[in-house]
Amino acid sequence: MSRRSSGLIGIWAETQRQQQRLREAEHRERVQFQREQERQERAAAREAARADREQRAAYRQRREAEARRRTEEIEARVAELTGLLVTGCQVPAFSTAALRHPETVEPFNPGHLGQPLPMPDPGLYRAQGGWGFGAGHGREQYDHDLRAAQAAEATRQQQLAAYRRQYEQWAAGQLAEIREHNAGVEEMVAALRAGDTDAVVDYFSAALYASSAWPDEFPHQVSAAYDPAARQLVLMWELPGYDIVPEAKAVRYMPTADQEKETVRPAAQRRAVYRDVLAQCVLLVLRDLFAADGSGALESVVVNGFVDDHDPATGRRAEIVLASATVSRSVFAGLHLEQVSAVDCLTDGLGGLLSARPDQLAAVRPGRMPADVGRGVVSHGGGDDPDLYEMDPVAFEALVAQLFRARGMQAVMTTRSNDGGVDVEALDPDPISGGRIIVQVKRYRKTVPPTAVRDLYGTVQGAGANKGVLVTTSGFGPGSYAFANGKPLTLVPGEELVGLLQRHGLRGRLGGGTQGGRQPAPPAAAPDEGAPGTPGDHGEPGAPGAPGAPGDHNVLGMSWSGAVALDVCALVCRGTRVLSDDHFVFFNNPATPDGAVRAVPPPRGDKAAVRVAFEALPADADRLVLVAAVDPAVNPDADLAGFTDARIRLADAAGAELGQLEVSDGRAGETALVLGSFRRRANGDWDFVLGGQGYEGGLEELLEDYGIEVA
Repeated sequence: MSRRSSGLIGIWAETQRQQQRLREAEHRERVQFQREQERQERAAAREAARADREQRAAYRQRREAEARRRTEEIEARVAELTGLLVTGCQVPAFSTAALRHPETVEPFNPGHLGQPLPMPDPGLYRAQGGWGFGAGHGREQYDHDLRAAQAAEATRQQQLAAYRRQYEQWAAGQLAEIREHNAGVEEMVAALRAGDTDAVVDYFSAALYASSAWPDEFPHQVSAAYDPAARQLVLMWELPGYDIVPEAKAVRYMPTADQEKETVRPAAQRRAVYRDVLAQCVLLVLRDLFAADGSGALESVVVNGFVDDHDPATGRRAEIVLASATVSRSVFAGLHLEQVSAVDCLTDGLGGLLSARPDQLAAVRPGRMPADVGRGVVSHGGGDDPDLYEMDPVAFEALVAQLFRARGMQAVMTTRSNDGGVDVEALDPDPISGGRIIVQVKRYRKTVPPTAVRDLYGTVQGAGANKGVLVTTSGFGPGSYAFANGKPLTLVPGEELVGLLQRHGLRGRLGGGTQGGRQPAPPAAAPDEGAPGTPGDHGEPGAPGAPGAPGDHNVLGMSWSGAVALDVCALVCRGTRVLSDDHFVFFNNPATPDGAVRAVPPPRGDKAAVRVAFEALPADADRLVLVAAVDPAVNPDADLAGFTDARIRLADAAGAELGQLEVSDGRAGETALVLGSFRRRANGDWDFVLGGQGYEGGLEELLEDYGIEVA
């Protein structure tokens, strides 16, 4: 082999060795990469497994914590029930002092009117060396500004004097009402000391209702009578049902099934707790009554505790007595209630009766009944309906709170000395429409003024509540409904309140002798909202100028955007039919025959206006319909497409605005529109219902729908 061939072979061999080394290096890199990738995958799997374990552990801890929380709630509930008597004994005793109102009114607060206006400073107008004549700094300018400031100060002093007179008049009225109330309390105290049966029953019923010892969900139904000869109060008091005691004893999380499991409370234990609760209720009633007896009216008390349920023997609804006791003052005074066993105290210490199987509604023989006394008086439930007008204010608020509880809500009365304008607070558990509800209660005979509705709205906003409810024994005027329109406010007048009470098994009537009948109320009278000096809310409103008062009227001012010329008309109807052609108010018929509805010049800022005396409308009229139509003489080719931002401004006779009502916009092609209607409610109040129906055929087509033939 030649030397050259040998060299080529060596080069080729070296090349092969280098390529082999490269392949081996690449192989090692691939192996190393695969190993690193596998290591990372194993690390990721371990991390995922660790995270999964932690997530599972956290989930289990949450579920176990929720189960413990539910168990703690059950235990706390049972502890509350078993400690009812001890807690109740710590509540201050009710007394006649709780019924008296302090003779104080809100102090006079003139606001900005109390601040004198500053007079101009001559030094600011003088130039160096004397009065100058620079622009705006001369003597002439100073004299002008001084006269203007003096005139403004004189006006302020006049307004301040007028405001003070109004305040003094208001304050005198408030003090007179407070003193009248306190005088009534003194009369009741005197009657209580004299053993008057009505006074005794009213006072001790109020004592039971006012007690804060009772859990919110406990019933508060009582009927009572007083025997003055024996100085004995006889009453029926409603007890809570068996379901007040939790059926579950504890809650445990089962991880294998991923669900909570309730441990059922043994039937004997649940029955024992329930019997103890019933005994505590009877003892607590006795404690509240004797503790409230500062006049010595009670020598003894008969308590028959009942549940309102279906009688197992007949299947009919009945008051089933589960506990009963007749106790004298001297015997009860010897007890230390905080230390007793309630069941033993009731049955052995006081000789009372307690059902052995209250869970099965096994009744006991009642003691003396209110009907046996001969002059039974019902404060709430059982017998004749109580007159809401005459009911004690505390009892009335308690009745309203019970109505909310009967509707499935939580409700509690507020502390009267510092309620901040709130009489009852309710909590609606509905997750969508529910929330915190502020309730104000007005036991009025006269129309509730719009100021009360405004105050409630302010309270709702200040408290951050979801809704406000104003409940009254009287009614509301159009101004109140106008202000409440579109706001989270509900107005419940007296007639509607009575209906709600009846639908939920509660009792109440509005004066008179018939159940649910309405007693004729004095003429409505609400304060003029345009005047200052009406702070606070004490007693019934009484200033003249209320919407709806005899001889009074409201002004409905209407405005809208757009340049289209419109005729605004009013129709006095029964249903959807005008009473007569004369009850159609328009430009050729400016007033109804009785003058109750009249077209008037619009106030500043309005484009049309109608004056209405709601109380003077015919008795057979149940609605006042307001309509707008394009004036074909001015705009023959126009429609209502430009009718936007429309509203009705409701004002009282003095021109003070009571509220605004938004109405529907117009639509292209339509030339007449129903703006809305005021409708008479069953209790005589007037409510506003938004309109919106449009007509392409103009006013003629609209009138035909309401029974008017157009020639």
